[in-house]
Amino acid sequence: MKLCRFEIEDRIRIGKVVGDRVVDLGDVAGVGSSMRTLIEDLPALRGALEAESGRDFPLAKVRLLAPIVDPQKFLAIGMNYTAHAAEAEAAGIPVPTSQAWFNKQVSCITGPYDPIELPKASDKIDYEGELAFIIGQRCHDVSEAEAHSVIAGYLLCNDVSARDWQARSPTVTLGKSFDTHGPIGPWITTADEVPDAEALTLSLSVNGEERQRADTSGLIYSIAAQIAYLSTVMTLEPGDIIATGTPSGVGMASGRFLADGDIVRLEIQGLGYIENRVSAEL
Repeated sequence: MKLCRFEIEDRIRIGKVVGDRVVDLGDVAGVGSSMRTLIEDLPALRGALEAESGRDFPLAKVRLLAPIVDPQKFLAIGMNYTAHAAEAEAAGIPVPTSQAWFNKQVSCITGPYDPIELPKASDKIDYEGELAFIIGQRCHDVSEAEAHSVIAGYLLCNDVSARDWQARSPTVTLGKSFDTHGPIGPWITTADEVPDAEALTLSLSVNGEERQRADTSGLIYSIAAQIAYLSTVMTLEPGDIIATGTPSGVGMASGRFLADGDIVRLEIQGLGYIENRVSAEL
């Protein structure tokens, strides 16, 4: 299934995307208004959600929203493709010898087609196209062998980064957490529909010019390794967003940062696309 949040007739609903239609799941028993709650209850609700064929709307007529807005955690790994690690090192950022994790504050989350704000406080706003996944069950100390069993689904993430603010703090959190700097979506594709998340093609373009292209098989640390590593430290909760790293081609490497009016489009094979216009802060 492709689970989404959408707005229609001035109401926000949860639905599933089927072809070029969005099926409203609001009348399915147990489905509320929170995607996080739905994900937590997904094993019990799956049969009803798959069977639901009630009221639907043309996909082109609804406004797709960020598929989840209230995760407890939004975590991202740095330098998880070899070529990107090399370009980061060339920019003076040491390459870590183990998994390098940071937080994006959840207030940065925005929709798949909503604007990315170009803040007055920074002139070095960068893009980072990434595959992300959603944790589906509360878990701790998960082995790599069991890791994929705790994934609810996959989605796209643009880890928008204010590079000057990133450099000001060793944790890089401030540079990763400006409002609107976490576009995600366009929906959550449940894990059963993604046979191999590490065999997908990712591409990102700015104003139609391709800047990033990679296969997710190029991850230095696999998705299973990421889950095992994180869950050694912390309990992962349903709805948590984990971004798996960006490939080479970021603006920092070429000195080409985002500008007012730019259109950033990220596509991942089988998972759809998100597209965001850069808009200067008023």
